[in-house]
Amino acid sequence: MVSRVIPVDPFDLIIFGGTGDLARRKILPALFRRYCAGQIPQEARIIGAARRTQDADAYRAFVADAIKEFTTPRHCEDGTLDGFLSCLDYVAVDALGDAGWQELSAKITGDRVRAYYFSVGPRLFGPLAKRTKAHGMVNDQTRIVVEKPFGHDLDSAKALNATLADHFQESQIYRIDHYLGKETVQNLMAVRFGNMLFEPLWNSQYVDHIQITVAESVGVGGRGEYYDRAGAMRDMMQNHLMQLLCLIAMEPPAKFDPDAVRDEKLKVIRALDPVEPHHIVRGQYLARDGEAEEHPSYREAVGNPRSTTESYIALRTQISNWRWAGTPFYLRTGKRLKARSSVINVMFKDAPHSIFGADAGRHANVLSIRLQPNEGITLKVTIKEPGQGGMRLVDVPLDMSFAEALGPEGQDPPDAYERLIMDVVRGNQTLFMRGDEVEAAWAWTDPVIAGWEARGDVPKPYESGSTGPGDAELLIKRDGRHWQGINP
Repeated sequence: MVSRVIPVDPFDLIIFGGTGDLARRKILPALFRRYCAGQIPQEARIIGAARRTQDADAYRAFVADAIKEFTTPRHCEDGTLDGFLSCLDYVAVDALGDAGWQELSAKITGDRVRAYYFSVGPRLFGPLAKRTKAHGMVNDQTRIVVEKPFGHDLDSAKALNATLADHFQESQIYRIDHYLGKETVQNLMAVRFGNMLFEPLWNSQYVDHIQITVAESVGVGGRGEYYDRAGAMRDMMQNHLMQLLCLIAMEPPAKFDPDAVRDEKLKVIRALDPVEPHHIVRGQYLARDGEAEEHPSYREAVGNPRSTTESYIALRTQISNWRWAGTPFYLRTGKRLKARSSVINVMFKDAPHSIFGADAGRHANVLSIRLQPNEGITLKVTIKEPGQGGMRLVDVPLDMSFAEALGPEGQDPPDAYERLIMDVVRGNQTLFMRGDEVEAAWAWTDPVIAGWEARGDVPKPYESGSTGPGDAELLIKRDGRHWQGINP
């Protein structure tokens, strides 16, 4: 199966923070892969902007090294890399002053899409928005892209939204959550709304509960200072897992249109019940025996021996609407867990009556949507175990792995940033968060955080390489259920 690539019109993309880690690891390699695929025209201009003083040739060398490190060798063959590098330019810019802005403005001409990627800390969003507007760098086709974290709480998110709104329309603001660019996440909408098979069953009458797991095998790494201020709740639950929950639970939009989709997601967030204190488990990873030097504990990694910030959180919530009333949603995410795995498990109810007797065991269908690694979808169904001697039932998977089902295209799916950056150029906001959606997510998150801070709760320790703290197992076992495994 060969995917259809639709080229975009020539555009200008200015990457503020163009020498930073995100640009080096994700943004620039993603652009290069889209260039290799024939989607980005030669006339496009990609301009790096940062404080570092260097010329365009030095920046091209920096980008070439990044591409060689973060893309497969086959992408750099046949002179393709040289062609891409010829689209690049660089300007040294002071985000908080006037240096470099006239030079940058002079490089942006013509009536074409102008996309400004704010690959910088949130404190610079306002100054950058102000200066792009003040130096006449904004036209009717201007878009800005802002990375998370979008605020630290509801008040800061509102202030940030207000700051951006002073200079840009909501239709020009693209709040990026790279999870929404993953191929399987988009396939989730196709599975739900493109197949009559699932929609009649997608409700509390047939679904027992839903589990959303985003497990990471790595620790906080070099993000210790930021992470200790944020924690798993702010860093992952409030955005990535919230977005997955919305796509799983939302009503069918009237059409596949940006605002129609985001309207339905917003309704889900506003219908979320408050989280009870006994429905929350927080954890903090320890160093595994014999690995303390190579993989230190959380507190050692962040340099704070008294830290009460969580590197793991699991919680139970419900959605108070007709479709999902009474159906629990269990969400968990953490660092230094058993494996890297992001999966949504839709756990269907048991058959109302088993005709096969107690010896056959209890069996139920499970729909698993694997986001990473090995992206794909699995549906577990119950069949008779082969052989003589009675009716013994077993669960077997109907497995659709992208790598197997889609051939070469499935083995090397586009990175999330590839899809999202091209959507920015095309002006499609479907996979980006709207301002009211961000604020609603914080309005649900803030009371949860305020509650454990008021109680003085301390995260439970858990061993690196495990599935998390033992209390997380009790959280779900109290309801007579169990977590699905964390598998690579």
